[in-house]
Amino acid sequence: MEFELDPKRKMIQETVRKFSQTELAPMAAEIDEKEVFPRQAWEKIGKLKLAGLMIPKQYGGMGLDYTTLVAVMEELAAGCMATAGTYTVHIMVGNLINAYGNQPQREKYLPGMAQGIRIGAVSITEANAGSDVAAMATIARLDGDTYVVNGSKTFVTTGGEADIYIIFLVTDEEAARKGISALIVEKGTQGFIFGKKEQKMAYGGSPTMELIFEDCRVPGGNLIGREGDGFLMLLRGLNGGRISIGAMAVGIARAAYEATLAYVRTKAPYDGQEGSHSQWIQWKLADMAIKMEASRWLNYRAAFLADMDLPFVKEASMSKCFATDTAMWVTNKAVEILGRDGVTKEFPVERYMREAKILQIVEGTNEIQRNAIAMELLRR
Repeated sequence: MEFELDPKRKMIQETVRKFSQTELAPMAAEIDEKEVFPRQAWEKIGKLKLAGLMIPKQYGGMGLDYTTLVAVMEELAAGCMATAGTYTVHIMVGNLINAYGNQPQREKYLPGMAQGIRIGAVSITEANAGSDVAAMATIARLDGDTYVVNGSKTFVTTGGEADIYIIFLVTDEEAARKGISALIVEKGTQGFIFGKKEQKMAYGGSPTMELIFEDCRVPGGNLIGREGDGFLMLLRGLNGGRISIGAMAVGIARAAYEATLAYVRTKAPYDGQEGSHSQWIQWKLADMAIKMEASRWLNYRAAFLADMDLPFVKEASMSKCFATDTAMWVTNKAVEILGRDGVTKEFPVERYMREAKILQIVEGTNEIQRNAIAMELLRR
């Protein structure tokens, strides 16, 4: 059992930490407020080769694993959650194309994604199909060697900014989940329209967009895998994504904890005081540290299992659920400890609390995670 990153992973982690704290953190509040996509930050991610973190070396990536991803995601999220949100879906797209795409698809899309030149996004949710993905109604009908897509998708992370979209949709209306497939749709395809941009409580720099398809013609060669493979593909993508979200949660919790610790050291010197207020603060700081450490190792445990190609569904859901609940708890306590300062935008903890709330919902709500955990427990 190893509880330290190896030298290569540690070097990557330190590089990302420096980038995150010097370049991402200073702009995080502004891009959240102005809702500006951090294009320059993304270009730097490409130059650092982070965009291709898990893409195989033969396509220009680094060919690394979930364990490295956990280390990277925590650091990115501690600096800027909007950038981290775009990054996690980009990684998911690369993983799905590499795992399920054919050789021409890998050769066409992965090199550009590895360089950060082309950004990836995933589209699952619809107005009437959230947690119940089998209820999705966006449909693709084969017309010769082309799919004609009609329908709409909602809450698409990096919508409008991404270049490559994996769209989960229905190719067989009678087959329920077995009728779900996945198509690659490129930005600029005729009939592929960007609709409403959501006004969210946080992540202003990571646009969340509606996608509309009006007789959108997509080449049959853009089908990933076979027709009907979409649901299983989706589950694999989400399970990997939950590891990322868990790591993001640790990152935002850590940022809130560090901000609180700095505030307390400045505003409430500890010189042997034993007043109840001072003790309350000390206990909360201790609980923050305990919960973050537990969350971090749940994430690494799930990542280790995924890297070993062992079952990790339960562990991924556990890490996502526990870590995001922890992030919400930690950020809430941070606001409470800072008191009146905590609710002002002069201090970042109010933003951290808004950002933490979203993590409890994305990649499957925490209620869905508990369902998945229970099913795995009963199955075993």
